[in-house]
This record gives sequence, structure tokens and C-alpha cells, in this order.
Amino acid sequence: MISYPHVKVNLGLNVLRKRPDGYHDIETLFLPCREISDTLEIITGDDWSRTSASLFGRYGSCAQAVSRDGRLMITLAREEGVGWDPLDDLTAKAYALLSEDYDLPPVKVFLEKKAPVGAGLGGGSSDGASALLMLNELFSLGLSRGELALYASRLGSDCAFFIYDTPMFGEGRGEVLSPFGINLDGLRMEVIVPKGISVSTAEAYRGIVPGVPAVRLREALSGGAENWKESVSNDFEKTVFAVHPELSSIKDDLYRRGAVYASMSGSGSALFGLFRERA
Repeated sequence: MISYPHVKVNLGLNVLRKRPDGYHDIETLFLPCREISDTLEIITGDDWSRTSASLFGRYGSCAQAVSRDGRLMITLAREEGVGWDPLDDLTAKAYALLSEDYDLPPVKVFLEKKAPVGAGLGGGSSDGASALLMLNELFSLGLSRGELALYASRLGSDCAFFIYDTPMFGEGRGEVLSPFGINLDGLRMEVIVPKGISVSTAEAYRGIVPGVPAVRLREALSGGAENWKESVSNDFEKTVFAVHPELSSIKDDLYRRGAVYASMSGSGSALFGLFRERA
């Protein structure tokens, strides 16, 4: 089975308060972004892979690992190289998580990473959520979207969003989700991922002063796209732009080119602009 996990952007992101568990309460609107996607294949141990030969052919060297019990083999390919243990990838963790409750057969995972790392687009979270969805279908586990979202929230704060793959308002750590109707008709999205800049979540939170804004995000979003520039913000821009001022320049350029709204996504470094479609 093959899927193409795509990324997300955050339309507004307020860091409200620090929690006793060390995390932060936030509010944000998750939007699917299908412009950037990975390729994920999961097969049972004896099945034939349609992607493995092409991965080794195109990338030469791939990162590969086998779990201690021998039930999972995972292969990762990325143009910039893979700087993490494949068994720490969220696709591998998704298999391990479901294996705690279900007797899953051995599988092989092949993941081609196109989504950037450390860009605030949630590419790794999308891969993990897609793995849960695929394993559920492959092995007829019968899990509902809600049940899968609970598993996904254990993988990462924004993983659950990708189970639903529709605009969702995120609260708590980002895992408390509710449907959110938003009119994006007539708008096109442009995503910019600056090369050579990767921002860790820890770096983005460094210097953040949590606070509840005077106008909460739900209310700000109801004002329409032409009003978002003044009322909808991403709190991480304050800390990330201070370290990477070139990102601020990219945002300014999006507005100069006519964006009705521009912002950094998540904890950065990717930025996106919303433009009115020309008639």
C-alpha cells in the first residue's frame, strides 16, 4: 500500500500558557497543504515493494534499520540525508504503538522524504498519521477516525490533525481538535521553504512569553482574509525572526507581491502567503 502524506500550515498560532506537564496550551487553525508531500509504502514481510528499487536507484545510499524483534524493517531516503535513527521515525513508532494492542504481522516501511525537516509544516507528523491509517486498513483493525486520532496524539501534538485532513481548530497541545468552517474560496496558497534554515521547536519556544490575546483566534478568523493581517498572528515569529531575520524579509516580500495574508507556519521556518486568484 502506498500513500502520499502531505504537510499542513498554521493559520494563526497563539501560545496561551505553560502547563504543569511542561507543554504549552495553544490555539491554532490547522490547514491541509497538498503542495508538498512524502511517499510512504507499507508492505507485509513477504510482499514485493514497488518503491524500494527506485529509492536505492535514485538516492544510492538510504538509511535502513530493523527492529530488535525483527518484525519491522524501515528504509528512509532523503536528498539531504537522514540525520536520525530510522527506528525513531514516527512511521516506525506508529507500528510499535499499534503493536502494543494488536498482533500485527511483520512489515517493511519505505519512506521517501520530500517534506522539509524543521520547517513547521508537520511532515513527520503527517507520515506518522498516514502510517496509522494504512496499518488500520491493511490489517482490518476496524479503528474509527476518533480512535486513530487518540493513537496519533500519543505520537505528537499535531499528528491527530492529519487523521482528519480537513481544517481543524487545535487547542491544548494541538491535539484537542474541532471542525472549523473557513471560506478560502478564491484564495491560492504559496509556500516558501528557505534552504539552509531549520528551526527546532525548542529554539522557537526559547524566549516565548505566553499570554491570552485580547481577541481570541476564533473571533479573529471570523473577520475574513482581508482583516487577518492585523488580527491573526503566529507568536513564534517573535522569537524565530529575531534569530533568522531573513524569514521576516520573506514575509514582507509576500505582502509586497500582493498577499492578503502571510505568516510563518508552526514553529518555522516555512512561510506561506494567501493570494487572491485573478479572474
